[in-house]
Amino acid sequence: MKNIPELKARQLKIEPDPRKILRSNDIRDNTNAVCLFQPRARKALEMGLSIPGMEYNVYVAGEPGLGRTYLVENFLLPRAKEGTTPPDLVYLNNFDNPDKPLLVSLTPGQGKVLKENLQRVVKRLRRDLPRHFEQASYLRLQNKLFTKLALVRDDLMDRMDEAAQKKGFSLNIDDTGAVSLTPLVDGKVLSSEEFERLESSQKKVIKDQSSAVLNTIADLSRLVNKSEQEFRAKEVQLAQEHAASLVDRLLMPIHKKFAENKALKKYFDSFKEDILENLPHYQGRQEREPRTGPEQQGEGLSDSFFQRYDVNLFVDNSEVTGAPVVKEINPGFFNLLGCVERETEWGTYYTDFSLIKAGAVHRANGGFLILRVDDLLNHPAAWEGLLRCLRTKQSSLDDPTDHYDMLRTRTISPDPIPLALKVLLIGDDETYELLYMHDERFRKIFKLKAHIQDTVERTPESITGYAQALDRAGRESGLRGFTKDAFAELVNYSTRMAEDRERLSLHFSHLREIMIESNALANTQDKRVIDAVIVKQALEEREYRTNLYQEEFLREYDRKSIKVRTQGQGVGVANGLSVTQVGDYVMGLPHQISCTVGVGHGGIMDLEREAELGGPIHTKGMMILKSYFVNLFARNKPLVLTGSLCFEQSYAQVDGDSASGAELAALLSALSNVPIRLDLAFTGAISQSGAIMAVGGVTHKVEGFFEVCRRRGLTGQQGVLLPRDNIVHLVLRDNVLQAIKDRQFHIHPVSTIEEAMEFLTGKRAGERLKDGRFSQNSIYAAVDERLTELAVLAEKKCTMPRRKGIKKAGS
Repeated sequence: MKNIPELKARQLKIEPDPRKILRSNDIRDNTNAVCLFQPRARKALEMGLSIPGMEYNVYVAGEPGLGRTYLVENFLLPRAKEGTTPPDLVYLNNFDNPDKPLLVSLTPGQGKVLKENLQRVVKRLRRDLPRHFEQASYLRLQNKLFTKLALVRDDLMDRMDEAAQKKGFSLNIDDTGAVSLTPLVDGKVLSSEEFERLESSQKKVIKDQSSAVLNTIADLSRLVNKSEQEFRAKEVQLAQEHAASLVDRLLMPIHKKFAENKALKKYFDSFKEDILENLPHYQGRQEREPRTGPEQQGEGLSDSFFQRYDVNLFVDNSEVTGAPVVKEINPGFFNLLGCVERETEWGTYYTDFSLIKAGAVHRANGGFLILRVDDLLNHPAAWEGLLRCLRTKQSSLDDPTDHYDMLRTRTISPDPIPLALKVLLIGDDETYELLYMHDERFRKIFKLKAHIQDTVERTPESITGYAQALDRAGRESGLRGFTKDAFAELVNYSTRMAEDRERLSLHFSHLREIMIESNALANTQDKRVIDAVIVKQALEEREYRTNLYQEEFLREYDRKSIKVRTQGQGVGVANGLSVTQVGDYVMGLPHQISCTVGVGHGGIMDLEREAELGGPIHTKGMMILKSYFVNLFARNKPLVLTGSLCFEQSYAQVDGDSASGAELAALLSALSNVPIRLDLAFTGAISQSGAIMAVGGVTHKVEGFFEVCRRRGLTGQQGVLLPRDNIVHLVLRDNVLQAIKDRQFHIHPVSTIEEAMEFLTGKRAGERLKDGRFSQNSIYAAVDERLTELAVLAEKKCTMPRRKGIKKAGS
């Protein structure tokens, strides 16, 4: 038998030692080490920022907990500060067509200035215009118009009365302006009874004369109305000319302040014209639009009529330095793409330019928009709207129901907003693959993938940067200071998280949780600084809070309710190892794998698969096991046997191929009748050539078997066989390392199934000789001999002798 060396404790030590490295380096550095650990993602982000336009948006792909959002924000913020601040955007009332509000772009901060200035102008106009019309000069001119109108009116009334009297009629005009004629006979008014007693010829003459008089009076009445209309027109003209001076004086400072903006110059002209056309609202007369709208910002702008002069500050960049960085955590349609709100009045909906609201794409315009893809895809209309905006490079404020066959209510149509921004979607790789394969628009718009890696190589430089990143995270979270030894403990724990002695895990969010819990413990112990002892205590308490299920399983092992032997030997049985994850806790546990064989043609049956408890990877492992077995023993004869393999006391789904090595060992033991040591557990996947390949979770598997052995009592012979390629993945707890150092527990790396069988049985596995047989007194020779025997037994025809006196059926 070959001498298979076991691993020494020094071989399992994690190098380099972070304590030595950190003690000789300064970790108080403001460098963003998180970005340094993600070179691929950083390159993708740099490429996205260097390419103008809206085609090269970035999808940041990685597992949750890797600090994807933190990385993006810390990469963008310093670069965004060096960018150009985008303009303010305001919507103004279109006095010519209120259904088409005007979009005006202003230098950053000028939108708020415009809004405040116009509010002051309208407030002054409402206060000063009524007083302006009380000036003596205006009243004199107005009285002159009244006097002139009265003279013309009196002259025309006299002419109407004269025309009536000439024809023998009395003219009466009541307060409503109605005209009535009464015939006169000998200077006296003729009553209706007297008129009826007149002869027909006289009646006809009077009626004809009355018609002629009414025609003359109608002509004169039209002259009266015309003169009144001319008076009203002159009165309005006089009022407008008188008010124009005040309006010009109030608007002059704003004209000068925004003189370079042509769109505003045109708007101010329309603003003045609308004020002059609606002077009755400033003179205390009844408004023509009695609707009462919502309260508006600014003192004195509560009346619905004066909303038309308000400024809708759509995007305010007065507080933005450089390019904006916007993170939208609730990217619904309205939050992301903006909307035109509606209000109700007397059961009806109405809207105007003041109810246009910006979305995240508008606030991020000219900068960067950060979105989580899982949040975004929960709102299909928002996703479609975003793709449409990025494709057309503009945002049209519309209702999501407009895109479906539904009744559309009357609304306004604001000018579309030109867009120039970069969108950064944060998600996982699976979502990226689905979008890339099934949405052509996604491939055209998100052409860059920033791939977040979950581990980094463990080097002195990365350890120093790692501690700097942890120190920065602690300071940003307001935690107590950590000693260098405490950071070293966290660095070693990150290696355990990575399950690789040569790597560091980049799940900083998980380490930040441990730092917060350590800070809480330090607070209860009144310690100003967090040292390695407190960090270890925090890790132990975290372990205690989450290992309930493992403790319950271990209790069953202690009671031997779960039949797993840790001493002695057995034929056709082997100890396999498995890992189970419950939430964020991973536990490793041993299982007894058993095998039975007999005469027949059924082959090797996987009971887990037959019971539909085996997953596809487990099934593949069994098929590879059978392929190796056939290749080894069926070269010169058929395999004729019936056998079964199963996990004893397994009642849940089983998946993975890490037990295929132990299953093959149990099969070989059952066929050769060679017992297997049960103080050893075996994990490893078998290949078709008989190599033992690396598997996952070896650290937890070793610790799980060690814990069962420890609770039953260590004999000094117990240990684990594992793939040689998995040595680098062992990051064991201190108590396991101490047991290995004291030679109370052993770890044996193996490369082939032959090495494993020799160590498990103490007998040579054997090798094929030139004549096709296997070396004598080997396991393979015994297996080959047994298979030959089973084939012979299966071919024999065994007949049972018939007893005397028993009649055949039917005789």
